[in-house]
Amino acid sequence: MIRGSVPALTREFVGCRFADRCDHAWDLCRSTAPPWYEVGGGQGARCHLFAQGEQGEARGERREENKPGEAKGERREEKAREQGEAGVYGFPPLASRLSPLLDVADLKLHFPIRSGVLQRVTGYVKAVDGVSLTIAAGRTLGLVGESGCGKTTVGKGILRLIEPTGGRVLFAGEDLARLTRAELRAKRNQAQIIFQDPYASLNPRMRVAEIIEEGMSALGVGIGAADRARRIDALLNEVGLAPEMKHRYPHEFSGGQRQRIAIARALSVEPRLIICDEPTSALDVSVQAQILNLLKSLQDKMGLSYLFITHNISVVEFLAHEVAVMYLGRIVETGTVDEVLKSPRHPYTRALLSAVPVIDPAQRREIIRLKGDLPSPVNPPAGCHFHPRCPQAMPECKERYPARTQLTATHAVHCHLYKQGN
Repeated sequence: MIRGSVPALTREFVGCRFADRCDHAWDLCRSTAPPWYEVGGGQGARCHLFAQGEQGEARGERREENKPGEAKGERREEKAREQGEAGVYGFPPLASRLSPLLDVADLKLHFPIRSGVLQRVTGYVKAVDGVSLTIAAGRTLGLVGESGCGKTTVGKGILRLIEPTGGRVLFAGEDLARLTRAELRAKRNQAQIIFQDPYASLNPRMRVAEIIEEGMSALGVGIGAADRARRIDALLNEVGLAPEMKHRYPHEFSGGQRQRIAIARALSVEPRLIICDEPTSALDVSVQAQILNLLKSLQDKMGLSYLFITHNISVVEFLAHEVAVMYLGRIVETGTVDEVLKSPRHPYTRALLSAVPVIDPAQRREIIRLKGDLPSPVNPPAGCHFHPRCPQAMPECKERYPARTQLTATHAVHCHLYKQGN
């Protein structure tokens, strides 16, 4: 995937315009613009890799710039070690990512339904109905499921943007669900959220610098305006934007650039956990890849933890370490990426994976077509919520909700097909 972002067209270019983002660039690329080379078969390319005598060396390992006597890649590894020891821009070093960070147990978010003249409560929308999940420091948990299953509500409930009805949300050992408003405000910088729509989440009347500085000022990050301005410039560089862009308004940016601004805003208060609510779904595929690479790079540098909410299984496979599959307000399967995606156990997980396009015919799964639609969270089915649509449903599935069955140390499922000890 391509790193960095498209350079500003106002700058003066010397050499190849793609050199700063190219994995095969060397000194000539940065000093001389490449001519057009005919590759053959009616194909051509404007690239020094296709100059006479360069082809054999070009396509693989061309040229990592090292000091005399250094082995290939040694400078990159040394830089990574330095960042791991010292941290970047004041964020936690890599060594801080070893302990658990978020532990959610039996989280519930029920919304009352009111009717009549007196607006009496006649029922509840059980958007989230007993979700439990854990995220270790420096790790990514992918939360997947079809639209309407409650994924976004889980993220907002963890941050108390929506007040939980019940359950426990332990963050670094402290229950966020039990904190007073004043105590919660003091913890706000520790956990942030990146929303799905990069335009609607940014104030159109504020410049980029004001958008990023707003949270810093409110939560006391930075010592004075000068220090915050320095931090803003560093953050914009970190997310692939030029510092001079901070004086522009959101409408002057593309969708991908706006999402980079949203990422910079989240990072500005030095969080340890970021909830990513489908941050790439509104972007085209090439820009999605850039944003995902950026998030992965930031995690490596800063020791961040992500709760990555998405319906795109391919994104989970690329970015996440663990996966939780959600259906109608409840988690039905959890495990590492390899366990869940390569050996799915719950029938719902298998149905989701069967819809993922696969290039290699040998790896294609049998397509599982679920009958009916997602039931209403106002009146979920008795027993296992999935049984009306499940091709493997049994009589007991209609009677009681399946308990958690631990398949391995990290892989668990809620399904009557698997019982502890079998």
